[in-house]
Amino acid sequence: MPKMQAIICLMCPFLFLIVKKSYKMISILVKKILPALFFLLAINVRAQVHFTSGSLKVGLDNKGFLTELSNEQSGKNYLYTDSLSTLITLVSNNNKYLPSSLSYNKANKIITLKYLPAGVTIEIKVVSKNTHLALELVKAIPEKNIDAIIWGPFSTSINKTVGEVIGVVRDGEVAVGIQVLNVKTLGGDYPNNEGSSWERGIAARAHSWGSTLQAYSINRDRERRVDAWGGQFKDMPVPAIKGETVVGSKIALFTCAEPKTLDFIEAITLAEKLPYPTINKIWFKKSPEYGRSYLISSFGEQDVDEMIAYTKKAGLISLYHEGPFKSWGHYILNPDFFPNGKEGLKKCVEKAHAAGLHFGVHTLTNFINTNDPYVTPVPDDRLSVTGSATLVQEIDQQQKEIEVASPEYFNQEKNNNLHAVKIGKELIRYKSVTNSPPYKLLDCQRGTFGTASSAHKKGETVGKLFDHAYQVFFPNLELQREIARNMTNLFNETGVDHFDFDGHEGALASGEGDYAIELFAKDVYDNMKHEFICGTSNSKTFFWNIGSYYNWGEPWYGGFNESMQQSRIDNQGLFDRNLMPHMLGWYLLGEHTTMTEMESMLARAAGYNAGFAMVARPKALRSNPMTPQLLDAIREWETARTGNAFNAAQREQLKSPLNDFHLEKVTDGKWNLYQYALSPVFVREKIERQPGEPTSTTWTFKQECKEQPMQFRLNIKGKSGTVSNIKMQLDNYAEINLPIELKAGESIVCDGSENIHLYNEHGQPKGEYKMSLPPPVVSSGAHLIIIDCAFGGEEPPKIEMQFKGLNKMETIQTNK
Repeated sequence: MPKMQAIICLMCPFLFLIVKKSYKMISILVKKILPALFFLLAINVRAQVHFTSGSLKVGLDNKGFLTELSNEQSGKNYLYTDSLSTLITLVSNNNKYLPSSLSYNKANKIITLKYLPAGVTIEIKVVSKNTHLALELVKAIPEKNIDAIIWGPFSTSINKTVGEVIGVVRDGEVAVGIQVLNVKTLGGDYPNNEGSSWERGIAARAHSWGSTLQAYSINRDRERRVDAWGGQFKDMPVPAIKGETVVGSKIALFTCAEPKTLDFIEAITLAEKLPYPTINKIWFKKSPEYGRSYLISSFGEQDVDEMIAYTKKAGLISLYHEGPFKSWGHYILNPDFFPNGKEGLKKCVEKAHAAGLHFGVHTLTNFINTNDPYVTPVPDDRLSVTGSATLVQEIDQQQKEIEVASPEYFNQEKNNNLHAVKIGKELIRYKSVTNSPPYKLLDCQRGTFGTASSAHKKGETVGKLFDHAYQVFFPNLELQREIARNMTNLFNETGVDHFDFDGHEGALASGEGDYAIELFAKDVYDNMKHEFICGTSNSKTFFWNIGSYYNWGEPWYGGFNESMQQSRIDNQGLFDRNLMPHMLGWYLLGEHTTMTEMESMLARAAGYNAGFAMVARPKALRSNPMTPQLLDAIREWETARTGNAFNAAQREQLKSPLNDFHLEKVTDGKWNLYQYALSPVFVREKIERQPGEPTSTTWTFKQECKEQPMQFRLNIKGKSGTVSNIKMQLDNYAEINLPIELKAGESIVCDGSENIHLYNEHGQPKGEYKMSLPPPVVSSGAHLIIIDCAFGGEEPPKIEMQFKGLNKMETIQTNK
């Protein structure tokens, strides 16, 4: 213990010094360092800026990050705060940079962002308007350090409804959105160096925690190399577009009550002078023609009166020609359809308009046929090339092997459909290119596509032409813009007021990505001199302002209701999220199309409140004995649908492909809607029986509905084998004999008439069999079915059969 006291006594002076120094340090901290910290905090607070526009309130800190994205009416901040949301992300030298600082000049309403690591300064003009906050990039220096800029991404806490195309997210109460305000501003987050996306839309993205909103612009005022067509054509050289920098990129931010979303977008569209297509001077998004159906056909001048009559009888809004052109590019009319050329087309258009119809033509956007004057006899120098090399040796006009400096581009085999190169004014096709030096194009066909074969000097450019499986070439951006004018010149001269931008993705062949897709549509819009409606093969954010509908789903890959059916249904969610009209795609009315098939499709259309295109060629319309009734059915179902005759509960039932319906007109604007009752599925399989024992199968089914002719569907299920000589007996007295053979996968349908409809394994009509007598009448209650047949093949298939009948009935009427 004495030792411990001695040690403490010796340490006391040192402890005193430590305490004394600590006190001095604390004093310095209080007097000097803390005030400095408070000063810095004060600067940070003062540097925060807020902007308001209607209900919108946006906050930014002194680094350029969002601190608030609020709707003042709901009182909620919708900014998701667990991730950073920057006003602008810079892309420089293939790297992304967040801003280092933000300052705001209140006098001229300019935000200045600095990106110190990249040495870039960006200025944004802010304008507060009644419905939105407009943000425009007005300065970006040095231009050489800028690849692209991204507005945002802005993270929100909303993910109930995410409109990936229009850039608007909704939660059932409030909408928050970004709008691109010019064609150079693309919806998305700069997905790749081409600036393109095969997704339906990327202006908004859904996440488990919410969503992001974003847009971007690319500096195109310099030579670039991109992986074109979604990355398929690597390292494609793209020339500079003089003056097309990121300066001028512009967006709008807005928020509103969700039911007012379309009204706010319309107000923004008008305020910012965006494309505003109208029909009868009404914005198409609010027009009575929104989501209406139309007829597609292939016809000539001599058939137009007949086709107009069919279209009117079906109650459709447009007669649309599926292939009127001899070549795309110059859009030269096919004389087989229009022997009087543009004048003949113009007269057809005038007849359609006089009947109250639109008149449409199908286009392939910027595709160029190999028989078009842009290709033959003298190819245009503005045809797009995926890349090029130089001639190593001069060649004469007959040489079959051509040596080039590099095999790059020529050895690209994926989507190398025409194997074509351009040297001077000659087009040449080649079989392949050697893998090692000397690099030679082998087995060359000289002077192809009607061009002249000629000699070429060493050092000349050999350009690999951009082509497509449709056996076409493509333009560069300059020629693309000329083709857009070619289209509109034809439409303006003839009055055509309905068309599709089919093959819209062809604009990617310019190397300019989605910008070229948007620009083509805008060029057409700007050059049109009358109102029109149009569709497209894809969906882009700026195009949303121009497009009338998105009618995807083709009839070539299965039966009337089977071809691409799930894809058609899946599209309806996209349309809901993006305030697009519901459309179900194309359907084919053929020589054997039945009322059952037609009403099944019309019921789905009514359920989704979706329009469609009915492909119906003159021969099929003339040959199908049911044509008048089918067209009447289309008219009545469409009148009921567009007149809001179906209530919400009915629409849910109508959506299901498991439910079948029939619509019967009572008076104008009033109908009886019948739902079919379906029996269970009955099965017959081959079973070995002892000699002499009957081989038939017996079923008992209960008909829930009133007395009516028997209706059924019989499917042959299996991988192989056949079923033939089907015999059925109802209640031990009425017989149906079908002396036909069906293969595995095929089916037959009896619709209550003596005509049995036959379908192949893809669900496509393959013919009819006419019974000697109509099918028996079936009363309500229990019934006995005895069925027999012959099975063929090592693994015989089985029969699956289902009966149906008209049952539940409700009266409906228009409710506009």
